[in-house]
Amino acid sequence: MEKKILNRRRNRKSLTSGTIGKVGMSPGTPVFVGEQKSHKVQIDILKYSQDALTEERDATLEDCIRMREDAGVTWINVNGIHDLELVSSVCDCFGLHLLTQEDITNTTQRPKAEEFDTYLFVVLKMMIYDDTSKDVDIKQVSLILGNGFVLSFLEDQVDVFGAIRRRIQSAKGRIRKRKADYLAYALMDSVVDHYFIALEGIGEHVEDVDDEIVAAPAPEHMHEIHRLKRTILTMRKSVWPLREEIGVIEKSEAGLFEETTKPFLRDLYDHTIQVIDIVETYRDILGGMHDTYLSSLSNRMNEVMKLLTIIATIFIPLTFVAGVYGMNFENMPELSWHWGYFAILGVMATISVGMLLFFKKRKWL
Repeated sequence: MEKKILNRRRNRKSLTSGTIGKVGMSPGTPVFVGEQKSHKVQIDILKYSQDALTEERDATLEDCIRMREDAGVTWINVNGIHDLELVSSVCDCFGLHLLTQEDITNTTQRPKAEEFDTYLFVVLKMMIYDDTSKDVDIKQVSLILGNGFVLSFLEDQVDVFGAIRRRIQSAKGRIRKRKADYLAYALMDSVVDHYFIALEGIGEHVEDVDDEIVAAPAPEHMHEIHRLKRTILTMRKSVWPLREEIGVIEKSEAGLFEETTKPFLRDLYDHTIQVIDIVETYRDILGGMHDTYLSSLSNRMNEVMKLLTIIATIFIPLTFVAGVYGMNFENMPELSWHWGYFAILGVMATISVGMLLFFKKRKWL
């Protein structure tokens, strides 16, 4: 529970911290905006062609420059963006614009695709589902596609591109046979695939909460619905710009994407639309769950009130009879009857049974 509260506070704070932290600074000034990290920023390099593969972990700037000059496709992955000096040095090595550097270090940046003279800059949001907390952790991923190279900047050290790295190492599929544009597509496709994994986890949890609400609504269900609504809203803000973003990439005139890669981009666009549809569906379901909770709570209250009303209705005539014979008048012949007490009890029992049978016949019970 404490982790969920911290995540919500962090998400609310991140909505404005990017603007507040840079007030008065000139455009293009790199400022790290996000959760503070203490780990060392690590640079990993993969240099490959159809017949060769070179991999370096924890590389240096000199390694980046040297391996870029060699033939083949160069993939440089930077794990962490909180070291501004190192990130700026890597960006300067590849001639990235200052505004690009600013957006890379700002984890609140809206997903977008921006075309420059020599490269394409793409900002994505990676979603990682935590099955323990039933929550989604969103991290920023920045990609730069240039002539023969791809730069990826990850907000954290989570190995989100491990599957792509293994495909390159095993030389399976077409990735080793294609150029850097196909690698950029593969990385974006991996991000979108993680959306489906996250949505599947969220969907299963939504179904479980919905079943619990129908069976026995409780106050904690309302809190969970509000939490899921905030999660879906955050996912929606991360997913909706993708449609425009991939459309810009597909229509790019910079010549960085070959014609053989564009069909894959169109397929990626279709997957993005599918993700958007799922997010909107879950948003509608959660809205319906809120109404279901209130209806279930109201029905439960109605059942309780109906039971109390029936009990009160049965006791009204019994109270009347008891009240009549509880009066202290001298001229009440029934008070002197030998079997009067038992006769009154019999009358009360008959009235109670008769009323219960009447209620059951009318299907009020």
